[in-house]
Amino acid sequence: MPGRGLRIAVPSGELYVGVMSGTSLDGVDAALVDFGAGKPELLADAHLRFEPALRAALLALTSPGQDEIDRAGTLGNELARCYAAVVAEALAHAGVAADSVRAIGCHGQTVRHRPERGYTVQIGNPALLAELARIRVVADFRSRDVAAGGQGAPLAPSFHAFAFGSRDEDRAIVNLGGIANITRLSRMQPTIGFDCGPANCLLDLWAEKHLGKPMDENGDWAAGGRVDDALLRRLLAEPFLATAPPKSTGRELFNESWLAGRDVSRLDPRTVQATLLEFTARCVAQACERHCSGIARLIVCGGGARNGALMARLRALCAPLGVAASEIYGLAPEMVEAAAFAWLARQAIEGLPASLPTVTGASGPRVLGAVYPK
Repeated sequence: MPGRGLRIAVPSGELYVGVMSGTSLDGVDAALVDFGAGKPELLADAHLRFEPALRAALLALTSPGQDEIDRAGTLGNELARCYAAVVAEALAHAGVAADSVRAIGCHGQTVRHRPERGYTVQIGNPALLAELARIRVVADFRSRDVAAGGQGAPLAPSFHAFAFGSRDEDRAIVNLGGIANITRLSRMQPTIGFDCGPANCLLDLWAEKHLGKPMDENGDWAAGGRVDDALLRRLLAEPFLATAPPKSTGRELFNESWLAGRDVSRLDPRTVQATLLEFTARCVAQACERHCSGIARLIVCGGGARNGALMARLRALCAPLGVAASEIYGLAPEMVEAAAFAWLARQAIEGLPASLPTVTGASGPRVLGAVYPK
């Protein structure tokens, strides 16, 4: 999908690019963000869809296998080239030169996230990205928080507070990427954020397996199926869902093997998809009920915000909360995470903390990220 130029930018000296390739493994997003006026202003964005072979290789690397070091190094270089291309496209759409950008914030592709063992691994070769883009790169945002005893994720809640916080009402932000995560923004309580279950990772996995497509567009296939109550109970019995925050998860838990263990093979595939969509919506609604009492509004971002069937179920399950996609607050749902990494890069360059101990469980706030000069 081509990127969008939103306006020709007049460089403010506060331009950053955020680059994100998430758990959904659909591709790379880049957001050119101007922080000169305080709140983030999205100047341009771009998206590069992963080729099927690259997506398959990245997915394979999330599970143990042979020759992982070589595979990770090779794929990291390929990702860096993808990242450089999508950054160049976003800059071209806005008419901005590389030397006007203070830094790229690049999350990289998570292939293992094991904070309980004290490590997290993202690939993407930021040194090569800096070389190709000729822009300073900030990467490896999770490791310092994990070293301080935290989960290293989710990373976006501090940005959510910056971009979506309100003096007039309490809000929650839910990101529906590969994994669903929630941020509670309360005027009287500390910000919290946590992963609350799967989102697109299982929905896309099942759609690809049975439709031969990377996703169930708009949730239409699921919407035409029926929810199997017995399967839904088995899915909701997952112990992670009842664990109190701080907590984070990924494909290490919610994957094809996990789904196969819930006895789905005997069911009609469309029934499974409908049940997975209901499961995703229930995970979010239950997390809001348990941990976000008093909120007036649920703001939805991530690719799942474009799933009409999923949004309809969220609105029904979360009523009377107002449920709306993030674009009405100035950031397209697909670009919120990329914009978050632009902000995280800015925090790192300014030497300012970006982690929230109330979110990750770390022993204190930390400056996140390692800097690779241009």
